Amino acid sequence: MDYSRFLTAVSAARKPSAIRILSKPSELQQRSPPTLISLAGGAPNPNTFPFHSAVIHMKTGEKVVFDESLMKRALQYSASNGIPELVSWMMELQKKLHDPPTVAYSPQRGKMELCVTTGSQEALSKVFEMLINPGDNVLLDAPTYSGTLAVLQPLGCNIINVPSDQYGMIPDGLKDILARWDPADAHKPGSTVPKVLYTIPNGGNPTGISMTTERKQQVYELARRYDFLIIEDDPYYFLQFQEPWAPTFLSMDVDGRVLRTDSFSKILSSGLRIGFVTGPKPLVDRVVLHIQASTIHTSTFTQLMVSQLLHAWGQEGFLKHIDGVVEFYKAQRNAMLSSADKWLTDVAEWHAPSAGMFLWIKLKGIEDTQELIMKKALDKEVLLVPGGMFNIHSSEPCPYVRAAFSLSTPEQIDEAFKRLSALIKESLGQCT
Repeated sequence: MDYSRFLTAVSAARKPSAIRILSKPSELQQRSPPTLISLAGGAPNPNTFPFHSAVIHMKTGEKVVFDESLMKRALQYSASNGIPELVSWMMELQKKLHDPPTVAYSPQRGKMELCVTTGSQEALSKVFEMLINPGDNVLLDAPTYSGTLAVLQPLGCNIINVPSDQYGMIPDGLKDILARWDPADAHKPGSTVPKVLYTIPNGGNPTGISMTTERKQQVYELARRYDFLIIEDDPYYFLQFQEPWAPTFLSMDVDGRVLRTDSFSKILSSGLRIGFVTGPKPLVDRVVLHIQASTIHTSTFTQLMVSQLLHAWGQEGFLKHIDGVVEFYKAQRNAMLSSADKWLTDVAEWHAPSAGMFLWIKLKGIEDTQELIMKKALDKEVLLVPGGMFNIHSSEPCPYVRAAFSLSTPEQIDEAFKRLSALIKESLGQCT
């Protein structure tokens, strides 16, 4: 893989921070005698911080303890790619879950690397900043996560919608779009062949759609033929309701062309802001350069808090926790599907999601849900998200709404769908 052709001018111009390099204890230990006195670092003295220690009590009765020494470290600057013990723990988890072919690659071929980000949203922002130039053609399945559109649209790229259905992105649809270009042109200067495809493969926000393994394989083969990168944004990977969990693009990546983003937001805490980028080392290293130029690094305190917990749990304990989270959301999904069957069968249609937190509902006889939801729904004391907010062109009519089953009780969901049904029927002039 020649990664240089994928980089934007801004990304190619990024250079490692000399101060960050000098601040890495591991780097200094390798190159310096133990008697070295460093006056180089500009970090504040932790003895001036007002925080002494902390004990965080877990629901299980376990404790995460920050003694004085660990607290000083938690409140200090740390490496831009993440604290070493969290990076190594996550790297082993990725190997266990995905067994990526790139693990065995040499650095020249794009050996797998991982870095910590401030949630997967920062990961997406840095990845797009690294890869997308104004005028570039970018492929994605729409409707898609509104946060992705918020990052992409100001970059001035051409967003090309790849059709999808209840089984995810349609490979034949992608093939038809790519037929506009000759694969041989991908490496020519000024080529307009798309360099990037973005997808949420499991429980996508807002549709709840999950891509089948066969389709992933077909999409990956098209990526190889046209030599583009796949951004696998998978925040709902751990919220799959069926086992075994679906194979990922990362698990198929024999070339080193997949950049994967993961998140702990849905399974540990959204406020801790812990996400990860996994992919070819040359690209992940460059993501780190973008982090150095903005946030410097993800909060050391939250990284240590999560790392302490994960090391105490081990992989087995972590996956046991995931089982409990999945069980909760599966019950919530089933409650929403039951209420949808009860109240919405005659006024809407939907497909049961196999992952995630959302039900994507098409309202019958209603061309656009924007006014219905944003104006009339409040009068009925029910609120959903109009589907148009997830489209590339949000002003285009859209008959869909997104319902989240993450926070409300089954009783609240049932009452909400009762009110939604009445609202739809009233808007269609039907008797309620």
